[in-house]
Amino acid sequence: MELIDEAAADGREEFRPLTELSPEERRQIITLPASIARLTAVKHLVLYGSNLVRIPPEIGAMTSLEEFTPYTSYRLHWFPYEITRRRKLTRSTVSTRVLFGNYKLRPPFPQLQPSADSVGDFDWGNLDPRRWGATAMHGCSVCDRPIEQSGLHQVWISLRVATDVLPLLVSACSSACVATLPGGARDYIPTPHKGGRVDRPTSDWD
Repeated sequence: MELIDEAAADGREEFRPLTELSPEERRQIITLPASIARLTAVKHLVLYGSNLVRIPPEIGAMTSLEEFTPYTSYRLHWFPYEITRRRKLTRSTVSTRVLFGNYKLRPPFPQLQPSADSVGDFDWGNLDPRRWGATAMHGCSVCDRPIEQSGLHQVWISLRVATDVLPLLVSACSSACVATLPGGARDYIPTPHKGGRVDRPTSDWD
């Protein structure tokens, strides 16, 4: 968090936080703080060889992001849909063979929780990431409206982001927002889905 504070304060365009940590410290970092939203000047985010399991939705607030390099982060299997908000992001280097649903090895997507139209009793700031894919959740991945005032409809979708096709976790506030999602990338599951056992058209996969 201190490294993020420093980068936000000096307005640097390249952020390589792991190079300033010891090997033991790097092994302990399995997600990034939500404060990465403050890195609005960063054009290149480098997470080479990390132990990251997930990227928080706040990456969508990094308005200058042009290049994303989490290469050889072998525990990182999916990404938040919010990364698609970064229209300047045109270059990426991702270890795609470890991603959920990649067309070469086809590892299955985890089964998501049933959709809920009422979620008033959720503790949105203290979620179980093994169940919801995030430790905290506030805005809809699609329209950014507060989820705590509506519902939670999570789906997977595989889309091309920069150079790579990435499996994205969508946390939407309604089925209407899910319905606005684009079709999946070529050779991937063509529609948003809940994971688990999903029928895949032979022509798309074989």
